[in-house]
Amino acid sequence: MTADEYPDRLPEYAERVLEVAELIPPGRVMTYGDVAEWLGEGGPRQVGRVMALYGGAVPWWRVVRADGRLLPGHEQRALGHYREEATPLREAASAHGGASRLPRLDMRRARWDGVAGVGGVDGGDARDTGHAMAHN
Repeated sequence: MTADEYPDRLPEYAERVLEVAELIPPGRVMTYGDVAEWLGEGGPRQVGRVMALYGGAVPWWRVVRADGRLLPGHEQRALGHYREEATPLREAASAHGGASRLPRLDMRRARWDGVAGVGGVDGGDARDTGHAMAHN
């Protein structure tokens, strides 16, 4: 099967990226690099490109920048999702004029390792896949 035969079909890599985005539990996030590591293919830029082109149908706000900054141009929508899901945030200090800046994700607390919570309460199904990530 080629892309020419099925022009409306997503590229295989994009399907895989979107499947990972759907696995991330509410209140948790993975970085673009985490998703690439989980897949064992591509890198942060490729994952970001997939999310920019096709991510609207999945919980896109759960695939984030490694520095915890909210996605430019989508900050308020993402912030609404984070607050609804109780995603850990680091509130920003007040700016010079007293107006507050946008918070960032608390990556230490919000980052999902790709294991806990998948396949049930204990995450048992995911442990058998070999996709556990090595970092905190």
